Amino acid sequence: MDILAEVNGSIATVGYGLAAIGPGIGLGIVIGKTIEGTARQPELANALRGNMFLGIALIEALALIGIATPFFL
Repeated sequence: MDILAEVNGSIATVGYGLAAIGPGIGLGIVIGKTIEGTARQPELANALRGNMFLGIALIEALALIGIATPFFL
């Protein structure tokens, strides 16, 4: 129990890293699947691109919320 009492610092630094890893993986999946869909059906490229940008906006919003939350708590 004494070892745990000696740990100093903020757990928020770990949270920052986790808040960046999740959206990074999500962006990779979304963009990769959009490229795959465009390669399979080029006539749907505009519709897929629009949906991709909407998904990217939502993923980035969650990332910003995850990074900003520790500053308010």
